Amino acid sequence: MSSSKIQQSPSDTAMTDPVRYPVSASPQVRTKRGFVLVLMTLLVPGSAQLVAGDRKLGRAALRVTLCAWAALVLAVILLLVNRSLLISIITNPLASLAIIIVLAALAVGWAILFINTLRLIRPVLLAPPARPAVVIALVLAMVLGSGSLGYAAYLLNVGRNAIGSIFSAGPAMEPVDGRYNFLMMGGDAGDDRTGRRPDSLSVLSVDAETGQTAIISIPRNFQNAQFSADSPMRAIYPDGYDCGDACLINAINTEVTNEHADLYPGVADPGAQATLEAVSGTLGMDIQAYVLVDMDGFSKLIDAMGGIRIKAGGWVPISGETIDEANGIHGMPLGWIPAGDNTLDGYHALWYGRSREFVDDYARIARQQCVQQAMLKQLDPATLLAKFEDIANAGTKVVDSNISSSQLGSFLDLAIKAKGKEAKRLTIGPPDFDASFSTVPNFDIIHERVDQLLASASDAQSAGTADDMLVVPAAASGHLQAAPAPAAPAAGAPPAGGGIRTQQSPPSADFTPVTTTPDGEPITESLLNGLKRQGDEQAIRELVATNGQCAPL
Repeated sequence: MSSSKIQQSPSDTAMTDPVRYPVSASPQVRTKRGFVLVLMTLLVPGSAQLVAGDRKLGRAALRVTLCAWAALVLAVILLLVNRSLLISIITNPLASLAIIIVLAALAVGWAILFINTLRLIRPVLLAPPARPAVVIALVLAMVLGSGSLGYAAYLLNVGRNAIGSIFSAGPAMEPVDGRYNFLMMGGDAGDDRTGRRPDSLSVLSVDAETGQTAIISIPRNFQNAQFSADSPMRAIYPDGYDCGDACLINAINTEVTNEHADLYPGVADPGAQATLEAVSGTLGMDIQAYVLVDMDGFSKLIDAMGGIRIKAGGWVPISGETIDEANGIHGMPLGWIPAGDNTLDGYHALWYGRSREFVDDYARIARQQCVQQAMLKQLDPATLLAKFEDIANAGTKVVDSNISSSQLGSFLDLAIKAKGKEAKRLTIGPPDFDASFSTVPNFDIIHERVDQLLASASDAQSAGTADDMLVVPAAASGHLQAAPAPAAPAAGAPPAGGGIRTQQSPPSADFTPVTTTPDGEPITESLLNGLKRQGDEQAIRELVATNGQCAPL
């Protein structure tokens, strides 16, 4: 026989390739080939088809894979060098829709490649014990790869819908004197009310470059609020919102919603806008946007986060039915939040920030600020990713805002920068002012103190103030939610020394919760309820007087 007859042709040699033609391979090689093809499809989609199947399909899939890798590398680069631009792209309605469509298409295409890989493996050629293992490996790989892309598209769509529900589509705003100023309102809404009555008012002023934040709290019972010069309500109340006890600042929302909505044509929430203008004129600063949190839905957001952790300085009642509205006396409490370390679910966190029985509004303000800080501190990336859908869905029921969605990228970037920085604080009431100041306010003093606070917030960052240093008005020495309130100055009195001073602040949780009576008896729910049954309201006030002290854990 001639040598030409015993030599194999190239095509004959190719037919023995176990990767493309597993028929001629041993059972062990076929099993190994099956696992390798699954791994190739998971790590480099299209590579399995290129070496073992339809090369045209494999080349097309590899091109898509390389483009996806390039997009991922570009996203990582943006995350490192221009994080706000990346967030802006993801939160932009049109861009996010395009990303969702691409992710969904990639997920479907990847799933098709896995199915095609299963055909290439040809499970019927595998040894019977190996078939389930290879098929299970392929299914798990498909869930890990294609399923992850599909779930990412789903979560992005949830976030896109939430953004569209919460934020406006208006134009972007520019910082004022290098700062963005937002009004945060916590309001109670109900079927018997038109609009929300904001019982919590705080201004967040954020440095546009550093994220350094100043917080200014305004009591809900503040009187004679001044509307800003460009406010339509200034024509009705040129000398301020000055009709006596009926004209508390938290009544503006309801009055404008019910009686003056026509002054705000085209405005989605006239009451909220008018309240913003009143706070702006009162503080003497340009407030650009508001965020209104519905306290009745607030508990859903806390529950979606898995609760918040706080250290409470004193016992806080969950108040029962009001029996004497004039004197703020309620019936038997429905429960108590104890002093010390607590993990609060939504219901208890809501009451912790809302309750004002036995104490004044200023203790409640301190607790509300503490709850806000606890939420910001504990809403870390791991919590956000793990519970994103629940948090986003809760947010659409809780939050309303006129902030433009086009600026979410830059604002989220600022929020990341602000995380870990000590916020500077001022309360238009105790401990920074006498309790009567909110009834007969001196606006020149308010404007001076606000200017000093904002200057301190900017100077602290530029001067490299340490995180454990707090720049505060001299009259507010030691003012932290966690620190006992100092003696307040006389109503309308300027700060001692006429300005701002920097002082070493104690650690935020450096206080001892009051858990015993002056006689050393443990304070318990039974003890407090017993005093309530006896009608000894004063004794309860003394035992819970420190419940304005609070620190996030």
